[in-house]
Amino acid sequence: MRFCGGAKSILLSLIISFIHVSVSIPFIVLHGIGDQCSNKGMKQFTQELNDWSNSKGYCLEVGDGSWDSWFKPLQEQTEIVCNKVKQMKELQEGYNIVGLSQGNLIGRGVIELCEGGPPVRNFVSLGGPHAGTASVPLCGTGIFCIIADNLIKSEIYSDYIQAHLAPSGYLKMPNDIEGYLSKCRFLPKLNNEHADEKNATYKERFTSLQNLVLIMFEHDTVLIPKETSWFGYYPDGAFNPILPPQQTKLYKEDWIGLKELTEAGRVKYIKVAGNHLGISKEDMKKYVVPYLEDETSKKQTNFLDHDDEPQAVGSSVEVIFDESSSSYKWPSPVKSFFAELLGLKKDH
Repeated sequence: MRFCGGAKSILLSLIISFIHVSVSIPFIVLHGIGDQCSNKGMKQFTQELNDWSNSKGYCLEVGDGSWDSWFKPLQEQTEIVCNKVKQMKELQEGYNIVGLSQGNLIGRGVIELCEGGPPVRNFVSLGGPHAGTASVPLCGTGIFCIIADNLIKSEIYSDYIQAHLAPSGYLKMPNDIEGYLSKCRFLPKLNNEHADEKNATYKERFTSLQNLVLIMFEHDTVLIPKETSWFGYYPDGAFNPILPPQQTKLYKEDWIGLKELTEAGRVKYIKVAGNHLGISKEDMKKYVVPYLEDETSKKQTNFLDHDDEPQAVGSSVEVIFDESSSSYKWPSPVKSFFAELLGLKKDH
């Protein structure tokens, strides 16, 4: 059977189109606190990953964006994203997740807690507070911020703060582990930390990942400690030393399957230069994009063996995000919330 030139071109185009559709896996982006999908930085970040990977990407918004990222409890944020991914027909055969800062906990919530959701193949985490953080996102300077910071730390496990401030769901004070385990409403559940309530389903779902990419920023001053990006943290009852992930109870007792994934070579522990979320385009292409393409596990090797010391990535930092779309400062509505809580007048 012979084809004319035009027929051959059409046939070739159809074949290429079929191959692309059959291997291309879509991805979603989950932004950090104080950000929203409509911000210039998030649009650029999603579009660049889309262009470089040739996979379709979607930035999924949680309710009112910036406002809800601060004031909607993480369990509710997770439920919103869970419902969205279940409704998106583009994701039903599987998808990848790219998480930014607080968005990583929502991403893990979708993986572990979302009943009946489509399968997640690869999870790329940039600066995620996976083991918690011992400090709230930065407020700035001045007496108001000092008062508010002290209020948060003293009342962080109260019912009111837990119900009205999203970061309270993962603030883990090493000197108040009892309060954290009994009152913190999100991270203890996500990390399977309750001794008498270990959920095997969470571990089963988490270990179904093909690849878990944990990116830590070498000069991160937002996450305390920065090693939480790798599931490292302080020991119970003290602020030192900082335990690497392999020395934590979560890892050694394998509460969520991190040890199982690591020993199977499916966890990539990566350290890049820069402050919180200050990743360069070069590092995005090197460490993020390959996991948004097909056959990623064949293209990449484990950048850091779990028993080795990390190697810093040599690359200049080009911050992708605008000042308006970062976790570095509290927006005025957040300050108003605490002013109301403290009974302060606006002019004070």
